[in-house]
Amino acid sequence: MANTYTQLHVQLVFAVKYRAALIQKEWKEKLHGYMTGIFQSNKHKMLQINSMPDHTHILIGLRPEQSISKLVQNVKSASSIWVKDNKLCKSSFAWQEGYGAFSYSKSHVTNVIRYIQNQEARHKKETFLDEYRRLLKAFEIEYDEQYIFKEPI
Repeated sequence: MANTYTQLHVQLVFAVKYRAALIQKEWKEKLHGYMTGIFQSNKHKMLQINSMPDHTHILIGLRPEQSISKLVQNVKSASSIWVKDNKLCKSSFAWQEGYGAFSYSKSHVTNVIRYIQNQEARHKKETFLDEYRRLLKAFEIEYDEQYIFKEPI
């Protein structure tokens, strides 16, 4: 689009279905590479990605041509199929419905990148659900507890 200039930084957070700890260290970097390819093929800029066994944090530079909901749907669907096709998971792999999307100014990008990089250390002190609730509260997002990511089974 001519004369359209944007700078949109969005952190996406989503969980494995039932928050099952299925993302393994042995293949998570391959998953990150595959997901990065999806973002890049849609002309978004991958700034940082990191996964814990039960969830993923992603910071992107978002292009306005694609809605966040369509982008997340595409990434979750394609990456689930990729995990299954590559037989990386012994049990059925799927992402849980829903996601969090949090926007940041350019001045916050470096801190958000560091935050995502340090997920392993953070989760030694704080559970994913506590972290997610904290993000929702910090961004003043109203939520219904029944729709927060389900507890592991």
